[in-house]
Amino acid sequence: MKEIFIGIIASMFFAVTFILNRSMELSGGSWVWSSSLRFLFMLPFLFLIVLFRHNLKQVIQEMKKQPIQWFWWSFVGFVLFYAPLTYAASYGPGWLVAGTWQTTIVAGVLISPLFFNNVKIPIRALCISFIILSGVAIIQMQSANTLAVKDIIIGIMPVLIAAFAYPLGNRKMMEVCGGRLDTFQRVLGMTLATLPVWFIICIFGFIKSGGPSTDQIFQAFIVAICSGVIATSLFFIATDSVRKHQSKLAAVEATQSTQVLFVVIGEVLLLSVPLPNATASVGLIVIITGMLLHSYYAKKIKTKQKKPAA
Repeated sequence: MKEIFIGIIASMFFAVTFILNRSMELSGGSWVWSSSLRFLFMLPFLFLIVLFRHNLKQVIQEMKKQPIQWFWWSFVGFVLFYAPLTYAASYGPGWLVAGTWQTTIVAGVLISPLFFNNVKIPIRALCISFIILSGVAIIQMQSANTLAVKDIIIGIMPVLIAAFAYPLGNRKMMEVCGGRLDTFQRVLGMTLATLPVWFIICIFGFIKSGGPSTDQIFQAFIVAICSGVIATSLFFIATDSVRKHQSKLAAVEATQSTQVLFVVIGEVLLLSVPLPNATASVGLIVIITGMLLHSYYAKKIKTKQKKPAA
């Protein structure tokens, strides 16, 4: 599927988040600035894109119709997603955060019947997602024994919160927008809705640890462009295209598992992290197999839908 390919490309840009967030923490930067600066840097780019497309007025009108819904689900999808991820980077390496983040694959499938009407859990998609998740777990075995239990718990729990918040916020905002806004409009609206929260976080960060360093500002800017603008927009384009088909949506969300591959490569090249051992390599093969199964299953459903009735 075209949407699966878009999701994989988005995952490549998303991987920048885990690599640079860890890099910023290792250089002494606060997670508070890593999280807030990303969205503050995203805003002008999204604003200009929507403005040049002459779609800004429609965003404001939609936000005025349901301001509480916009604020709450944007808060869930952006703040409860990204703040815990950057916090977790303070306690664990990029591979641990990126690996744990893959629970969002299963989370996206599980939340469907809990928060959406007349939606059943796609069992086959859920089973395939667990295959991918098992591959991620195998990768973690490479370095998990080198970390203290406390670091593992503190590094994992915030990521689990983010893993459920991101697909929930994304799906609820698609429901709120009802197809009336394109991807760039929706991301801009969600960024505007959460702007007060990011300003509060900035104030907290300044009081607690002072201003960000020049190096952290630069790296946060790179994250904003690669992950905040490019990756988020691509991922939302892919999920928007299949939002009415739960199995296909699960397949697109499962493409995020490829982030682990990109993070491993990035950390080896940029942060001198050791190459994956034989066990981790098996995990990578399991992840790729799961992705192929998701792609095959989604394509099979599409073929059945196109098949004319007898």
